[in-house]
Amino acid sequence: MGAHDELIENLTFDELHAGQQAQAVRTLTMADIQAFALVSGDVNPAHVDHDYAEGTRFHGVIAHGMWAGALISSLLGTEFPGPGTIYLSQDLHFHRPVRVGDTLTVCLTVLAKDEATRHVTLDCRVRNQQGEEVVSGEARVRAPSAKVARPRVALPALHLFDPEARLSAWVQALVRGPLQAAALPCAVVHPCDEPALRGALEAAAHGLIAPRLLGPVARLQALAATLGLSLDGLVLEDLPHSHAAAQRGVELAARGEVALLMKGSLHTDELMHAVVAEPRLRTGRRLSHVFRFEVPAYPRPLLVTDAAVNIAPTLDEKADIVRNAVALAQALGVARPKVALLSAVETVTPRLPSTLDAAALCKMADRGQIAGAELDGPLAFDNAISAEAARIKGIDSPVAGAADILVVPDLESGNMLAKQLEYLAGAASCGVVLGARVPIALTSRADSAASRLASAALAALVAWQGRQGAVPAASPAARP
Repeated sequence: MGAHDELIENLTFDELHAGQQAQAVRTLTMADIQAFALVSGDVNPAHVDHDYAEGTRFHGVIAHGMWAGALISSLLGTEFPGPGTIYLSQDLHFHRPVRVGDTLTVCLTVLAKDEATRHVTLDCRVRNQQGEEVVSGEARVRAPSAKVARPRVALPALHLFDPEARLSAWVQALVRGPLQAAALPCAVVHPCDEPALRGALEAAAHGLIAPRLLGPVARLQALAATLGLSLDGLVLEDLPHSHAAAQRGVELAARGEVALLMKGSLHTDELMHAVVAEPRLRTGRRLSHVFRFEVPAYPRPLLVTDAAVNIAPTLDEKADIVRNAVALAQALGVARPKVALLSAVETVTPRLPSTLDAAALCKMADRGQIAGAELDGPLAFDNAISAEAARIKGIDSPVAGAADILVVPDLESGNMLAKQLEYLAGAASCGVVLGARVPIALTSRADSAASRLASAALAALVAWQGRQGAVPAASPAARP
């Protein structure tokens, strides 16, 4: 029997007797706190604001009276006595706070019955995992007279998701882990607006990069002063305009003086033209961009490529795009990523060249020309991210519904997909360009400082693992 077919059945007044008990167990999560706050309007910072609660004795504490009362009410309404019960009154006493991670056991015991009114008085007790009493008291209800057994109502799924918070948590995990105090030398190219400058300085404050700011120094200093930011101790190189800053950043990377580049407030093509024109930065790989998304309705980080560099890639270029994305996924800890090769349909047809490319890429993977990943395609977007959509369409695929990487047919479709994920689906993103001798933290000029910080973390991870020999610059199967 599926969850939507589960029956809820009541106990009538006549079936209840003194001393009869029922129990329910529930573990409190942060999602519970957030859902409770959304429904009740209780936004007491001691309950929901981590920064406020961190320094108080209420850290992680919910309004435990209301929460415990809701658990008692749930048990009364769904099971004991169950459907048809009318809640009349309660008298509860709250003894201890409830914190995230606490497991509560709710116990209801029938104390007395009134035959004339069908009123039932119940003892209510809630204990935590240590057996400590959290809540005690009594509740009075009117018990149902008629038996009810019916399927549990199938409620819509409630997605409580803060993509910015999850992106921030990922960055913090890198800072505490492999990138702890890495402070890799980084050329920040023309950071002449607030998000670009703030993102670079936040990356430096997190110990991810040691930034060298390239741009008109007077303008950078004036911007920092306006924003209340300090440039003390940082290396600033006075370059008159964005073109000169791009050339200087590429020169520093070619000399090995910086381990990564970070795009500031200049156009993407201006920086990338400088990179492409420098032969010392070339490898056997095609340059390509990879977005890393935290998507509210998707259970794992999602990589999307290429939505920023290659306009209409050929089959050979798509092979490199896949290789770059696979290397990034492996750097992020996905040993054998699942790669969905997207098209408008999931069948191979000569009328859609992207379906032919997808089929060819799968065969290349079968022959070892693309290694370290599970490829499938062509897949439509719904099949790639929804196992149910794939099942309905009769698609039997290890990638469908579980993709780690989405490879788009061209830049136009990729750019539209990326912006839809961000602006309509509430996704948080960061991005990096791979295939050169150094990774390039590359974001849109409209991206926030938080996105730029995360992009710097992504590029720093690639640069750090490259220094450890974990992320090869090119593969044997790459083009000469």
